Amino acid sequence: MNKALCFTIFSTLLTFNSMADEDLNFYGRLDLAITNSTTGNTTQNGKSGTVLENNFSNLGLRGKEGVTDTLNIIYQIEFQVENTTTSGGKDPFKARNTYLGLESQQLGTLLLGRNDTVFKQSEGSVDIFGNTNADIDRLVAAQTRSADAIWYYSPTLLGAVNINATYLVTDNQADADADNEQDRNPNEQYALNMTLGDKKFREHNYYLAAAFNKGIANVDAYRGVSQIKLGQVKLGSLYQYTKSQKSNEQNMKGYSYFLNLVYEINGINLKTEYGIDTSGLGKYFTNATGGNSTIRSTFSDVKVTQLTIGADYPISQTTLLYGHIAQYQGHYQNTGALIDLEKDNVFTTGVRYNF
Repeated sequence: MNKALCFTIFSTLLTFNSMADEDLNFYGRLDLAITNSTTGNTTQNGKSGTVLENNFSNLGLRGKEGVTDTLNIIYQIEFQVENTTTSGGKDPFKARNTYLGLESQQLGTLLLGRNDTVFKQSEGSVDIFGNTNADIDRLVAAQTRSADAIWYYSPTLLGAVNINATYLVTDNQADADADNEQDRNPNEQYALNMTLGDKKFREHNYYLAAAFNKGIANVDAYRGVSQIKLGQVKLGSLYQYTKSQKSNEQNMKGYSYFLNLVYEINGINLKTEYGIDTSGLGKYFTNATGGNSTIRSTFSDVKVTQLTIGADYPISQTTLLYGHIAQYQGHYQNTGALIDLEKDNVFTTGVRYNF
């Protein structure tokens, strides 16, 4: 993306912001961290040693406009900002959630464009180290932002229940460069979820979700999520079973689960999480084994564990300081030989600023 186009995009967003009323919001985030990693298999840039990580800094514009008394047009345009990275000079913007839709309190919400799938959204707030190198996607697959797709979100039923869906338009997903006919002409890809409660704990002190993913990100998966708030303590869990759809990865399947706790004391959130994966479809195992899908056809008996301890502290309504220590380790078999993965010890400290 050339400099003139970058300037045009940014100037347009600022112009919209200067015209904004209560239904139009220009927003952004800068999230930078200093990380030391043994292997680099979990860092955002894949580099080991001491690195500066950009944890999905972004710029966006969202708003809505009333069509009738009960119907709104809603929209969002969002870009990931990579100006702080070594590659940011050539490609400073990446696509993030961008859509156009209709919102009705009686009928629900319909979106067209690019967005997190409802399978990913089913996580609620249980991903307590989300958007860092300790995100749950280091162990679980299908944490996907999809394009050329349709979303439906139901209105809240019985005061606490929502039923939601994502459908990827099949012909848009066809890949002319894929190695086999199955990938060139994909089957239907969709995701469903049902949630109960409130992921932000504003109206209820609990959140439960069940979700199913068919084909999106080349996997079939289902998951259950639970989180409860008891005073200053939040307890969370996630269970997921995942199976690869790739023709040369039919052996790559298994369960993953996380257990975590957040304890708030004097404004500081103390956090700990333990996770296990036996599918080998998360980012850590894929990176630790070289990401070669050809040799993955001979893998079996995968077991990866993750232990993370950290804390965050909001020093203002806009600024958050955070840090964590994480350890990843595991093993697998390749044609009968047991292979231990090199441990990845990760230390991160960062700051997040929202505007």
